[in-house]
Amino acid sequence: MTEDEKMAIEKQLDHDFVQDLADFFKVFGDATRIRILRLLLEKERNVGSIAEELDMTQSAVSHQLRTLRQNNLVRYHKEGKTVYYALDDDHVRTVLEQGITHIWHKRGYADILGE
Repeated sequence: MTEDEKMAIEKQLDHDFVQDLADFFKVFGDATRIRILRLLLEKERNVGSIAEELDMTQSAVSHQLRTLRQNNLVRYHKEGKTVYYALDDDHVRTVLEQGITHIWHKRGYADILGE
């Protein structure tokens, strides 16, 4: 492989990586998905409990969970007929917690509560 070919491959990989990263952050651009992820920060939950907590239909929650699952932000497991969802891994937890902390401080929410 020539140096030019190697550089072309590296350039394409960088482009693909940046696109994947943009797609990852795009998923965080929906308030409903953020609300679901915040619930899952606490503990794993089933669709019914998420729907009840967020005052949404189970269908609407399932739609958002499908998007989160397809983007590897949540995982699921079944216990009998019940499906439980959780954050996929600690990377997702860290990104979400850092985003929450950033907004909490930069937008003054900490000041409002005297923290």
